Amino acid sequence: MKVNGKHYRTVWMKGTSVFMIDQTRLPFEFLIFEAKSYKESCYAIKAMITRGAGAIGATAGFAMVQAYLESHGDEEMLFQAKNEIEATRPTARNLFYAVDRVFNAGKKSIENALTTALQMADENIEEARQIGIYGNELIGDGFKIETHCNAGWLGFVDYGSALSPIFVANEKGKNIFVFVDETRPRSQGARLTAWELKNENIEHAIIPDNAGAYYMSKGKVDMMIVGADRIAANGDVANKIGTLEKAIVAEKYAVPFYVAAPLSTFDIHCPGGNNIPIEQRGKEEVLFQEGPSNNGTITKILVSNPGSDAFNPAFDVTPAELIKGIITEKGIIKPNRESINKLFS
Repeated sequence: MKVNGKHYRTVWMKGTSVFMIDQTRLPFEFLIFEAKSYKESCYAIKAMITRGAGAIGATAGFAMVQAYLESHGDEEMLFQAKNEIEATRPTARNLFYAVDRVFNAGKKSIENALTTALQMADENIEEARQIGIYGNELIGDGFKIETHCNAGWLGFVDYGSALSPIFVANEKGKNIFVFVDETRPRSQGARLTAWELKNENIEHAIIPDNAGAYYMSKGKVDMMIVGADRIAANGDVANKIGTLEKAIVAEKYAVPFYVAAPLSTFDIHCPGGNNIPIEQRGKEEVLFQEGPSNNGTITKILVSNPGSDAFNPAFDVTPAELIKGIITEKGIIKPNRESINKLFS
C-alpha cells in the first residue's frame, strides 16, 4: 500500500533492526517503530504496535533472527528467547508457525534463519494477493460488505486477508460499499480498516459493533468477510472478539459469512475451537480510549465508570457450521476436516 505516494510494507528487517508501522498511532499519526532487539520486537507484538495474523507472524520470524544474532551461540538464551516470543500473543497461529520455521532454519546458520524470515515475509504478501483474487470472485457489482476488526494491509505484510478481496474488487471497477465494525475495545475497524479504505478511495462507513444485526435484518448486507488468528482442524475459527456474534446474526439473516486466511493460520494439530487458547488482555483497553487532543497530542481518557472492573478476552471462536467458506491462497474451501486435510495432504 502507498502512504503519501510511497510504498510501505507493514513490517521489514534491515540490518539487525525490525521496522514496522506503529499501528497504535494510526490514523492520527504515521510513524515507524524500530525494534533494535528481540525483546523490543516482543514488546511491539504484545503492545500491538504491530498486529494482525500475518504481520505478527512476520515480526515473530524477524524477532527469532534477532535472537540468533544476540545469542552468540548460547543455546539456553536462544530457547529462552523462543519462549518469550511465543508468549507475546498466545492465540495467533501464524506467530508459532513463523518462530518454529525460523528457529529450525537457524540451526544450520544465522544466514539461513534470516533468509527464511525474509522469504516468509514475501510468501505472506503473495498468499494475501492470491486470497484477494479468489475472494473477488464472491463479490458482485454493487455489493455491500461488512467487516470486523482489521484484516487488511496492516494485518499482513501487504494486501491483507479479509480486505484483500475488497481491494481487488475495487481495482476491477466493482461498485462496492463496506460497513466497518468499529471493533471495540481497541477500535481496529474504526481506526485501521477505515484508514485503509479511505486510502484506497473505497466507499465505507464506520458502524457501532452492535449495529451489524440492524443492517443485516434490513437486507443491507450482501456478505461478511473476516480474518482469522487460528483455524482448528475441524474448521472452527478464532478471530477478534465479537466475530462469533456476527456469525450468529449472519446465519439468522442468511448473510454469507466468509473467513479469509492463509494456510499458515491453520493449526492441524488443534482438534477444535475449544482447544484454542484465548488471550486475556488488560482491563485498561476497555476502560480507556485514545485520541488526539486539541493540540494534536494523543491522549488517553477514561470512558467508563471510575472504579469498575472490566474483562477483556481478545478473541472468540466461531463454530465451523456458521461459516460458508474459508478463502485461502489455494482457493475457497468448506470449513470441515476433510477439506482442510486435503489442503495439507
